[in-house]
Amino acid sequence: MPQAQRTAVDKALDLVEAVARAPRPPRLTDLADTVGLHRATAYRILVDLVRRGWVLRADDRYLPGTAVLLLSARAAHNSLTTMARPVLEDLSARTGLMVNLQVLERTGSRVVDVVRPDPLAMISTLLDETLPVHRFAGPLALVAALPPEARASHLEAAAAAGHPLDGDTGLLADLARAEADGFAAEDGRNDRLVASVSRAVVPAEGVPVCALTVVGPSSEIDDDRLALIRSDLAAAADTLGGLLAGPHQEARA
Repeated sequence: MPQAQRTAVDKALDLVEAVARAPRPPRLTDLADTVGLHRATAYRILVDLVRRGWVLRADDRYLPGTAVLLLSARAAHNSLTTMARPVLEDLSARTGLMVNLQVLERTGSRVVDVVRPDPLAMISTLLDETLPVHRFAGPLALVAALPPEARASHLEAAAAAGHPLDGDTGLLADLARAEADGFAAEDGRNDRLVASVSRAVVPAEGVPVCALTVVGPSSEIDDDRLALIRSDLAAAADTLGGLLAGPHQEARA
């Protein structure tokens, strides 16, 4: 039986999926070969996808666009939170601190779930709020897990807010430290009495799905406790990453 001819919608979705699944941001030739399209045809479709926000073009490479991130954030609110909730509850119980789950948006991250112990009721959960990368650990961890060419919108938002990008206290240095360390931290940037530590959950390289963030009074996230908090946070992120990667690993087996 002859294979059904692909529609324009099929071709566009094939390209969006190819961009999302690529281990590195692909070039036009890579995408055309992957989905079996002529380069000129693939280029014409990609122009429309870029215009609609489904794909982002960075020099000669392509990345998932803001429309994909926003759609992922909405889906995460329904499905990711259900999967992650036991992990948040366990991490909060182990640390005695508030734990939240964040997903990436175009200019920051959104808090989609929170577990807050009763003694920390004075600390805002920031549930469903968008957090800027230059003030919070969660978006800092997520943006640091992105390829550098995908960080532009977050850098632009920080610069527009008057936050420096360069220098030891600039956002680029913060991102470099978080990328190298695997953790992002802040103390008093949004609330002078509150500190937080965050780790991105990255089941596939360059694709941070969410971040787990431990939040509490600065006095309870001091140097004496930080190593233990980081250890618990890393274990929780690994657990959630394994849950997220599991079905894909089974499909490849």
